[in-house]
Amino acid sequence: MSSSMQTTPLQPEKEADAEAETNPELYQHFANLVSSLPASKGLSNSQFYRHDQGWYCSLVPIVGAMVADACFTARPSDIIVVTLPKSGTTWIKSLLYATVHRREHPVDAADHPFNSTGPHECIKFFEYQLYTRNKVPDLGKLPDPRLFATHLPFVSLPSTIPASGCKIVYVCRDPKDHLISQCDFVNKFRAMNQLEPVSVEAAAEMFCSGLSPFGPYWDHVLGYWRAHLARPQKVLFFRYEEMQRDPAAHGRRLAEFVGQPFDAGEEEEGVVDAIVRLCSFENMRGLEVTKKGKTDLVIGTVENSSFFRRGVVGDWKNHLSPDTARRIDAIIAAKFKGFGLSI
Repeated sequence: MSSSMQTTPLQPEKEADAEAETNPELYQHFANLVSSLPASKGLSNSQFYRHDQGWYCSLVPIVGAMVADACFTARPSDIIVVTLPKSGTTWIKSLLYATVHRREHPVDAADHPFNSTGPHECIKFFEYQLYTRNKVPDLGKLPDPRLFATHLPFVSLPSTIPASGCKIVYVCRDPKDHLISQCDFVNKFRAMNQLEPVSVEAAAEMFCSGLSPFGPYWDHVLGYWRAHLARPQKVLFFRYEEMQRDPAAHGRRLAEFVGQPFDAGEEEEGVVDAIVRLCSFENMRGLEVTKKGKTDLVIGTVENSSFFRRGVVGDWKNHLSPDTARRIDAIIAAKFKGFGLSI
């Protein structure tokens, strides 16, 4: 890491994290509870435990989710980014952070946080970064609007989030592209641990049986889709493929949703397009912090470059057999039937 990155002042999120208290007893209580749940082997070769609300994940994120539920107090002004893993998470985090903080951090500023800090440090995950390693962070000191992220299903969000009426931004992705990107990411971890890569066929079999991190794809997407239908002013539902086709339009929708619409002057100055360019794959992947930086997650220290796999729409065609693709499509169509949702 460069010396300039080392001397970057701590952002409020990092300051809160640095001041975190610890509660090993609470973590141990939930770890014991999770360890007693039914378990299966997951994609990464770790044990996947079945949460009592029906979804599987490895032990540490489930424990983190439970601690967050016990300790986190949401505010109406909070904004929560939610995705399944490998569904445009890094991109939507970048767009949200750049949009919300565009006045104090103009997109063309040499000291823009993205030049020294990855998107996953700008908007942290509850279960992978904030509520981990016995920590109970003091998030009450953070200024509004606080930005957080999670992969949790709607039914397992910290209970104060839906109760508070805060904003939720959800992004879903074509299940087949999501599967391929997830498999690619998992195999990077398997390689780090000197494990053989999992085959696409094996990953697809797990996917079709619902044995996916944070639950079956269809349950996760439908949970947030129903929440969006019930309270569209509180839950924004984006499709990754539509974002790719018109990122500027989605940037405007995002800004409007979080209560910070672009004004006429900003439109005239091209601020929307500038944010889209700033957060683009080409720009973000070329940054020094992406090339050389790392993000500390509870599952390990991850090179920032690992988060930047080009998410080409329809790339699944290069990896899945026609039979497997048809099988996934049939499952999704059956699960989504009657909900007015198609992916």
